[in-house]
Amino acid sequence: MKKRINGVLKAHLIWPLLLLPFLIAMTIQISATNIKAGQQAAIYVVFYGIFSLLLFHFNRSAVMSNVVNYALDYNLVQKHLLTNLDIPYANLDLKGNVLWANDKFLKIAGCKSATGRSITTLFPDVTLDMLPCQITPDISDEDTRTELSFVFDDRYYRMVMQQITIHDYDFANDEANITLFENSDRFISIYLYDETELNQYLNQIEDQDIVIGLLYIDNYAETLESCDETERSLLMALVEREIAKSLKELDGIYRKMENDRYFFIFQKKYLERVQESKFDILNSVRNVTVGDENTHVTISIGIGLHAGSYTKRYEYARTAIDLALGRGGNQAVVKDGEDIFYYGGKSVQKESYTRVRARVKANALNELILAADQIFIMGHANADIDSFGASVGIYRIARSLEHKSQIVIDPDDCPSIAPALARFKGSDYYNGFMIDCSQALSKITPDTLLIIVDTNRAGLTQCPELISKTRNIVVIDHHRQTGERIENQVLSYIEPFSSSASEMVTEFFKYISDGIKPRPIEADTLYSGIMVDTNNFASQTNVRTFEAVAYLKRAGADLVRVRKMFRSNPSEYMIRAQAIGNAEIFLKCYAIARLPLVSSITNYPVVGAKVANSLLDMDNIKASFVLSEFKGKTYINARSIDEANVQLLMEKLGGGGHVSAAACQLDIDIDKATTMLKATIERMIREDEL
Repeated sequence: MKKRINGVLKAHLIWPLLLLPFLIAMTIQISATNIKAGQQAAIYVVFYGIFSLLLFHFNRSAVMSNVVNYALDYNLVQKHLLTNLDIPYANLDLKGNVLWANDKFLKIAGCKSATGRSITTLFPDVTLDMLPCQITPDISDEDTRTELSFVFDDRYYRMVMQQITIHDYDFANDEANITLFENSDRFISIYLYDETELNQYLNQIEDQDIVIGLLYIDNYAETLESCDETERSLLMALVEREIAKSLKELDGIYRKMENDRYFFIFQKKYLERVQESKFDILNSVRNVTVGDENTHVTISIGIGLHAGSYTKRYEYARTAIDLALGRGGNQAVVKDGEDIFYYGGKSVQKESYTRVRARVKANALNELILAADQIFIMGHANADIDSFGASVGIYRIARSLEHKSQIVIDPDDCPSIAPALARFKGSDYYNGFMIDCSQALSKITPDTLLIIVDTNRAGLTQCPELISKTRNIVVIDHHRQTGERIENQVLSYIEPFSSSASEMVTEFFKYISDGIKPRPIEADTLYSGIMVDTNNFASQTNVRTFEAVAYLKRAGADLVRVRKMFRSNPSEYMIRAQAIGNAEIFLKCYAIARLPLVSSITNYPVVGAKVANSLLDMDNIKASFVLSEFKGKTYINARSIDEANVQLLMEKLGGGGHVSAAACQLDIDIDKATTMLKATIERMIREDEL
């Protein structure tokens, strides 16, 4: 094949020949002046031309030979450098077969030659669908680049793959390259980076990261009141010894901020151990007794980690401890960024909220109502009588303070409160008393105060859109808190020890202004809310519950009217009897029942709650679960007395509630819901969480 010399090198070779025309012109001019001198000059020009032609002919081959030799030598040097490159390097075809690999790559792969072998056989964690040609099969002039990480021979590698497109390259004299690229003008170059040491250092940094925590003694004052002088010091010393012992095992340090509050830190590498033990410090402290063996100290723990600053982690710890206390105490909450994890909280806690706190919250609510231009009151969707009763109570408080207020509710979506609504529709109360969601959204102003009752989860409210539009929000609830917190709260009053939201609102009447006396129809509604949520005062009651009921009785609540309002019709009674008769006893101590579909019943969740309460009257039943289908969803009502924490179980299924009364909604049919419920019960029993 002929080789052509072009460019600067060609010009350098032919420049002597380019002088011939000038020499010939010079000879002609000399001959015109002197013929003899011109003849002599012509002889020299002929010799110069012959010599230049011979020189060009012989030098051309020599130059070409030197250029080729230089190129070959350069290519060998380049190949040698690439072969001995300290970075593992290889080329693949588009099918993932190795075309060429350097020594470092072969050493990692553990073979002497890899040509023709698939990359998946060398590194099993690298599959063909990870290749750039599979991720982006169509490329233009731009090369593609992808990265992936994998483990091989207990070492961590990062593989960088780049798809190369070849243009204007002549492989005519390279038979090997003709074979490699005869079907494609693309290949994949890969680099391997050993990141084992880097990952080790990163893991060390992660393990040594600081975890910030807060520890509160739940029932400090109550416990000390039950002990005499000599026992108090001993009890607190034993509790602090358990705290110090547990933190010493974690190589942590702690400081007492107050008599019942501690601040502590430890390295993150110990957190997994604590989580695996499900924070056994909770049980260690609870087992401490002095004198009366029925007197137990319980603690709550809040931990924050994975924040950009220590200040932010402390805020996470504060949020976590508030959640732990809001869920009843005797548990630990870990806030890891946006994720929240709960531990403990299985036992039923004693009442710990005080009248002082109720009075402080009532005074704060008073000031917020006076500062607002209008009040919207909202409960949860598919409102029950407790949600409606608490809303009516807040409505009375706002009206007593001479402020405009309305309850955001959809009466058609609340069949369980139909009897109570019927009474309000027949009174002077009804004019402008309730509005729906769309009306509330159209009336919202910057100074509107939104008061949410009987729920602390935005997604469960009657109108979640209203929350995002309101800057000032008050939350009053008796359910244990979850990680779903309502934003823009200016006041939060969450007491899981309270029997109902109606009870909490009734307590406010004593402290708002100079005291508020509800109307009889309002007192009946509040009384109904307390009665239903306590299953006729059989569960979740305390001294405060009966004081609230006595207050409502003095305000005109009539027990006969309330009882008539919530009597069951014959069809409902028959359904309840049928569900109880067909109940399944699961694992010898859990009653599971289904409500049959009957068109005459429009309030399945409420009927399910009644059946669940009735099933607890059977001997040896620790908890009862009633499933019902309603408006395309499966509802589960869970009840217990004191042997099982149904609230934790319902949280596993996306719901919540109290230790002894909880519920959830599932977007699956009743058969799948039953299977899921049984599997969750079995798993929690194995993990000792129920």
